[in-house]
Amino acid sequence: MAQAKKKKRFFDVEMPLINKQTQILAFEMPELENRFIKYDLTRILRGKSILMQFKVSVKNNEAVALPRGLLLMPYFLRRMIRKGTDYVEDSFIANCRDATLKIKPFLITRRKVSNRVKRGLRDKTKEEITRYIQDKTTERIFEEILKNKMQKELSMILKKIYPLSLCEIKSIEIEKDLEMKKVEESPKKSEDKEVKGVPAEKTEKKEKKTKKKEDDSEEAK
Repeated sequence: MAQAKKKKRFFDVEMPLINKQTQILAFEMPELENRFIKYDLTRILRGKSILMQFKVSVKNNEAVALPRGLLLMPYFLRRMIRKGTDYVEDSFIANCRDATLKIKPFLITRRKVSNRVKRGLRDKTKEEITRYIQDKTTERIFEEILKNKMQKELSMILKKIYPLSLCEIKSIEIEKDLEMKKVEESPKKSEDKEVKGVPAEKTEKKEKKTKKKEDDSEEAK
């Protein structure tokens, strides 16, 4: 008898970042490992057109999709630009706690501005974003962008240079994964014995000599 051919079937994939579930077609669950999927968040964000990219990880026979990139759709940005305004955009690399990210911010001013103002906005945006993400994980960063928290805080800082009608992250993607920054371990006991640059061994020898002198003096009595 001829063997029955395997058929592809749908497997559930959890997306904890947006608290949603999707399905991917495959023969077996392990085939989902390192698969990329794209998910449109327009309905979830009530008209704000964002396309998310996820990477699937399989563990304990469960598939979980973790965020790898975010793109604000170009037609959404074009719709936000009005006559008599200027836009400022940039692209740079910055490190967060567990990855190297490529970030593209996008700003729209309320009126036409000079190149000097544009340059000031661009430089300040890069400085603030780099500082903001340095101690955060990628998951936390994506979450705060979707909640518009990061953009609001950035807009409040930038309005001191010039008021904006829009402050957004045009795109953000993970360029390279990094090891999580570890908290420094407490020094060893031997290191605690070092006094003003004196090695621990010398300190211990000195303590032994002092103790021996005390013992000798007691015996003499």
